[in-house]
Amino acid sequence: MPRTMLRRSAKQGDLHGRMFVATQSGDRAALEPVMDELRAHAPFYRGKFASVTVDHAAVRALLSNPDAGARFLPADRESSLARLLSWAMEDAPLGPLTPPSLLVTEPPDHTRYRKLVSRVFSARAVEKLRGRTQQIATELLDQIDPRSPVDLVATYCSLLPVTMIAEILGVPERDREKVLRLGAAAAPSLDLGLSWTKFRHVESALREFDQWLGHHLDGLRRQPGDDLLSQLLAAQEDGVSLTDVELRSTAGLVLAAGFETTVNLLGNGIALLASSPEQRRLLAEREDLWPNAVEEVLRVDPPVLLTGRMTRADTEVAGVPMRRGSVMVALLAGANRDPQVFPEPDTFDITRQNAREHLSFSAGRHFCLGAALARMEGEVGLRTLFERYPEPRVHNGAVRRSTRILRGYERLPVTLSPLTL
Repeated sequence: MPRTMLRRSAKQGDLHGRMFVATQSGDRAALEPVMDELRAHAPFYRGKFASVTVDHAAVRALLSNPDAGARFLPADRESSLARLLSWAMEDAPLGPLTPPSLLVTEPPDHTRYRKLVSRVFSARAVEKLRGRTQQIATELLDQIDPRSPVDLVATYCSLLPVTMIAEILGVPERDREKVLRLGAAAAPSLDLGLSWTKFRHVESALREFDQWLGHHLDGLRRQPGDDLLSQLLAAQEDGVSLTDVELRSTAGLVLAAGFETTVNLLGNGIALLASSPEQRRLLAEREDLWPNAVEEVLRVDPPVLLTGRMTRADTEVAGVPMRRGSVMVALLAGANRDPQVFPEPDTFDITRQNAREHLSFSAGRHFCLGAALARMEGEVGLRTLFERYPEPRVHNGAVRRSTRILRGYERLPVTLSPLTL
């Protein structure tokens, strides 16, 4: 139903609808002219169904506004849209957009959930994991034949972050392939306008994932380890008041988010650097540029395209009045190319001084909990690959993911080293 309405509005010239249609293509080029038109309406374009912004200041203001919530709740509880939403949520499996997920809860619950897991993802805690991340990256590259085309998403980009988050959460090695498969199958749950077939497939994956997670948590209850999930179980027992549903929701989101977006970061970074010989030369000469190179990858090709908010009260965002119940879309990829903030915004420049000002990790109370981990894994993963193989060649056949919100590569065939005679 949303897909039909937005496609119809796109044919009528609505930029929100045109943006939705453009996101059907994994190719960034399809979206760029729409972002340019949206920018001309800054700070917000008032569409038929939502207000959309690509303005950096407006996106930051929206994501930091306490009256703009992450959960979609129609202002008119008796409207057809509200009834449709209520029907869709009946017996819905736990997922990233169903409460009590961190993505859609607000204080005080959001604060309580986040506090329990944030200490594991602090910059200091993540830095202690750098050596293990380096070891995993090296071992994965040791298993690849550099002379033959290889899909780096399957053999490297996905395995590095899933191994790290699995170790952090105490997931046994035998279950990691299943976690990867279910994570990929459930990823479209973030998207609007799924077909009925895709919707049912996603729901099935979410139910299977929740069932597996329940068994995993039961095992940790019997034999707790030195991992985050064991700590969450202990915190629940110590009276922090995490119910079983809250525990499974929080654990499931942290697990899936812990690798899904980093897979995209690594794949997008490999593709960008492989096509930028001058940037690779700079990195070879100046190793200190690697952290900033990761920030520039995040800015130019963010792993998450956009996010949405709904006002819970009459408010003002970037000087624009918004009535209660207003739906707003923050196009993170557009904000990252705001020429008012980033000169020559379409240029991939690893020396860009303010690259870190991108909004790829969101902002405000929903700022990405795993940002420090993603940055470290991105730096280690990309640096290790390009230091060993300075001139990888991406082949025809690279395929972007079909998901609208999560943006990255589904397949990335690469020859790492030229044949030698």
